[in-house]
Amino acid sequence: MKKLLVGSLGVLCAGMGLAQSSVTLFGIADVTARRVSNSGATSVTQLASGGLNTSRFGLRGTEDLGGGYSAGFWLEGALLIDSGTGGGSNTNNQASGATPAGGLTFGRRSSVSLYAPWGELRIGRDLVPQILTTTYYDPFFNVGVGASQTFNSLITGPTGVRASNSISLLTRPGPGFIGHLMYYMGENASGSANSKDGTGVGIRLGYAFDTLEVTASTSDTKYVGANTRQTTVGAIWNFGAGKLTGVVNDDRSGALKARGFNVGVIVPLRQHEFKAAYSQYKIDNNLLSPMAKKISLGYAYNLSKRTALYTAVGYVKNSNGATATAAPGAPAARANGNSTGLDLGVRHMF
Repeated sequence: MKKLLVGSLGVLCAGMGLAQSSVTLFGIADVTARRVSNSGATSVTQLASGGLNTSRFGLRGTEDLGGGYSAGFWLEGALLIDSGTGGGSNTNNQASGATPAGGLTFGRRSSVSLYAPWGELRIGRDLVPQILTTTYYDPFFNVGVGASQTFNSLITGPTGVRASNSISLLTRPGPGFIGHLMYYMGENASGSANSKDGTGVGIRLGYAFDTLEVTASTSDTKYVGANTRQTTVGAIWNFGAGKLTGVVNDDRSGALKARGFNVGVIVPLRQHEFKAAYSQYKIDNNLLSPMAKKISLGYAYNLSKRTALYTAVGYVKNSNGATATAAPGAPAARANGNSTGLDLGVRHMF
């Protein structure tokens, strides 16, 4: 990462003249050649953005306030490297607030923070607590054709991954207790039928031991007639030669219920990294209860600390009417058919 030292926020915001410790420009450029083949259905070959890590561009800064206190900001937007466009976002945690991909938006994270010895107060748009367990304990970090099916088939809508208009309390990162509490708002007019839509709360609690980390999280978001809830429990164990991971999901969206799990392993060996995972997700809609099972394998060769060549393959087996594909955005698989995805790419961090 390249750090840009500046004397004041005037560089960024019209000469306000407030002392600023540092501003950091950071990001990831990741592009992959992807092939998704669906048995008995349409397949696709494409260049895609993000096969090892999600491509992004960001700015973050901190100011030391003294006495263990500081203030900061974080602006991070998704990049589609294959087309040069930015990713979408959501303004109100509802379908009506979805913004399409196009110009650069800071939809991944846009927040201001106050840091104290006990932790952090964070305000803005950010990842919801419950998705952190699903993401951190997936060897593929929910990216590319290897991403967990518990993420690709998630039923919990606009606040399943991120929420806007949020206020969070987080414990300081480091060994020991893990805590993250978030409240977010849909910002609809009071007294209306949908006044609470997009409003919810999420919490994540856990503990990190020397070689083991365990967390549990849950959330509840209000929508007219179809509240959503996500509950996740996960663990990661560092056994020396690598890491074992596991996550269990229980999700609700109105009358829909879904359960799934993901288990995996990460084995680094000098410049090499090997990954494997098995995941499945079953949706109970009182009819067919579609289920998708996925096997994922991955390999990365680190040319340096910032640049890597990688490949991954994901194989999805559908049953009970499921049409899941190996990668989101690819054509749907045939009901009860199979889908195979292959990524060959390069990632550079800056």
